[in-house]
Amino acid sequence: MKYRGFALLPFFVFIVVFAGAGIISRDFYSMPAYVAFIIALFVALLQNRGKSFEEKLKTAAKGAGDTNIITMVLIFLVAGAFSGIVTASGGVESTVNFGLSMIPPQYMVAGIFVIGCFISLSMGTSMGTITALAPIALGVSQQADIPIAICVGATVCGAMFGDNLSMISDTTIAAVRTQGCQMKDKFKQNFFIVFPAALLTIVIFYLQTSHLTYKPDTYDYNFVEIIPYLIVLVGALAGFNVFAVLFSGIALSVMTGVFNGSFTFLESFSIIGKGMTDLFEISIISIIVACMVSLIRENGGIALIIETIKRSVSGKRGAELGIGLLVLLVDMCTANNTVAIVMSGPVAKEIGDEFGVESKRVASILDIFASVGQGLLPYGAQLLTAAALTGITPLDAFPYLYYPILMLVSVLLFIAFRPQKSKLDGAPPQKNHKV
Repeated sequence: MKYRGFALLPFFVFIVVFAGAGIISRDFYSMPAYVAFIIALFVALLQNRGKSFEEKLKTAAKGAGDTNIITMVLIFLVAGAFSGIVTASGGVESTVNFGLSMIPPQYMVAGIFVIGCFISLSMGTSMGTITALAPIALGVSQQADIPIAICVGATVCGAMFGDNLSMISDTTIAAVRTQGCQMKDKFKQNFFIVFPAALLTIVIFYLQTSHLTYKPDTYDYNFVEIIPYLIVLVGALAGFNVFAVLFSGIALSVMTGVFNGSFTFLESFSIIGKGMTDLFEISIISIIVACMVSLIRENGGIALIIETIKRSVSGKRGAELGIGLLVLLVDMCTANNTVAIVMSGPVAKEIGDEFGVESKRVASILDIFASVGQGLLPYGAQLLTAAALTGITPLDAFPYLYYPILMLVSVLLFIAFRPQKSKLDGAPPQKNHKV
């Protein structure tokens, strides 16, 4: 096949349109990502004059109709439904208050990080975690007379833990579906990589704030409202079907909310619908990107990327590092780690297959590098939201973003010290990859 760099033009069009609008308006969310992707898709459809427009539409539709893409979109929608109904039933508030009630003052900042880890792991959303926890972090700062920036840093760090690791996180769903591996396998692989970074983050926050002696507020919580989170978390870890786990969580949340008077049974349907609506955008983006990638692959663009990486790296370690740098660069351009994984996933899959890197490792590396970038971007939604809710700037919290930095160190060590030959690898390494 003749490799043509021109086939990659849609990628560059998206970056120029999306990033250009953000730079001009000083707001990287001024242009909806799906609008920029539609423009890029249109460019892809105009390429390759050797085929008719109808033929190119069929190629795009074939990409969108891939089993992994459809499954990913359905999981997005069900995960959004669970997130919406469990929040409305009081699960988020009770989880936060339960954690705060159990934590002594001298551990409070480290506790904010731990609570953020649990909420984000349960909810699967960093934005939801930050929205719930940032106001509380502000209150802790005011009571304890400590800089708000470190409390915000702990909040964002905790949010990125689950955003990267949760079974129902959109990034996990995207990483797993694009690589064709099991969620539980990706979780175990991912947890092994990031757990040391999380432990060290707790130690650092504790050492910085262990002198606190203030008297904390009393927080009310209902443990029953936390049960749906625990059911979803345990069920996912046990390897049950993700749809069965999420539907169980939805049913329990509906019963909990109706029982405690948060909403009526009929009202629960509109709440579920609202939760699904929150993930419509990333669902549409996934479909558009699948169409675009299918056209780019047909035109030789994906093969060109793979050949470029093959000439630049040697062995599995080099392939893994190349995959990580690829998704990190895309995240820096898009300021959205889920979009970055959706865009990079098909390329990463082919690189992993070419070099014999098992799919769960590729999925973990994709998710971790994307989360590292998202957790450190001052123009990313996470830092912008946390700053807006607490009255500081994203750069104020930057010195306290220990977890994303340590997560990067962990994954680099994981790559550097990987065994070159492993019985777990799904395919034998290819020969003659050295330049």
